[in-house]
Parts: sequence; C-alpha cells; structure tokens
Amino acid sequence: QVQVVESGGGSVPPGGSLKISCAASAIHFRIYRIAWYRQAPGQERDLVAQISEDAVPEYADSVKGRFTISRDNARNTVYLQMNSLKPEDTATYYCNSPVGSIAVWPWGQGTQVTVSS
Repeated sequence: QVQVVESGGGSVPPGGSLKISCAASAIHFRIYRIAWYRQAPGQERDLVAQISEDAVPEYADSVKGRFTISRDNARNTVYLQMNSLKPEDTATYYCNSPVGSIAVWPWGQGTQVTVSS
C-alpha cells in the first residue's frame, strides 16, 4: 500500500513563499499522475495543481501564475512552489494520485500552510 508524507508547510505573511514536498512510497512512481489538494476548515478538499507522468502541469485558476508543481522521479517526490501567497491559500495541503476525479492512494497527514499577517 502506498504511503504518502507531505512536509514543508508553515506560517508566512501575505506575499510570502513556501515550497512543500510530497514523498510517496509507490513502486514505479514515474507512471503516476500526481496532484496537490488543499482543504480549509469547514470546506471541501479541492485540487489545486497536478502533474502528468510526462511532467505536464495543470493548475486551478485560483493559483495559476503563483504556484508551480514539479516532480523528481528519482526521489519519488513532488513539490509545490507557492509564491505571492494570500490569506485564502491557508489550508492543509495533501497530495495523491488522481484517476479521473478519484484520488486512489490513502491520504497522508497533510502539511499545514497558514498565510497571515
């Protein structure tokens, strides 16, 4: 069973930057599409960015131009560089592998990102 560990979250002021990481124990990691999701208190978990097996990225409109997703298959790791952070980016961030609209791995603990002055 795949295990996922997210890390790198923290607290930053508006306009700040963070880079979060997702390490997954999946065999043949390189064949998986990987996505970052986020969930704020009382809200649904939303997909914010994903990267294909061929490293083609896609972004939600809310983060386009500010966030960059990348992958390092040699390290079984996906990253999310977040710039120009806004208070509305505050959430717990998770990664998973989506097949269509369904996330197929067990969820990790997530990493908390707080944007506040």
